[in-house]
Amino acid sequence: MKSRIVDLCISLLLIFLLISAASSARANSDDGIVRVKSVVPMSEAITRIKADVARKGIKFFMEIDQSKLAADAGIKLRPSTLLVFGNPPLGTQFITSNPNAGLDWPVRLLLTQDDNGDVWAVWTDFEWIARRHNIKDRVAQFKMATMVVGSITSTITTK
Repeated sequence: MKSRIVDLCISLLLIFLLISAASSARANSDDGIVRVKSVVPMSEAITRIKADVARKGIKFFMEIDQSKLAADAGIKLRPSTLLVFGNPPLGTQFITSNPNAGLDWPVRLLLTQDDNGDVWAVWTDFEWIARRHNIKDRVAQFKMATMVVGSITSTITTK
């Protein structure tokens, strides 16, 4: 009985953390951009996010070091890395609802460093994507995607 209560408390705590992470990470305006501040440096944030994606069994497609690409072109750019990942059984449901949604899938998560040295995880708000593509028949799937990315980015909001 005691272990069941402990398990229930742990489950409730995890649900609370996921909900609070998702609710604190909201789109700031009409642009559909969601930003979460990292408490760890860029390289550690990338490592943590990729590890969590792997732990969740989500397909990792690619990592694009945009600052290196800029440097190769002779352009100075603050650290900026784009991570592309997704869960095809979930993500392709948006595309079956509206093929144009393929512009926004798989998930693209940008890790960037600002002038103050702060690292941010940035992505497109899934409710905004639903409105953009006029998808009204995948509400549960959009909520799931929001919860998953909230969970993934929560790995960089604590030391």
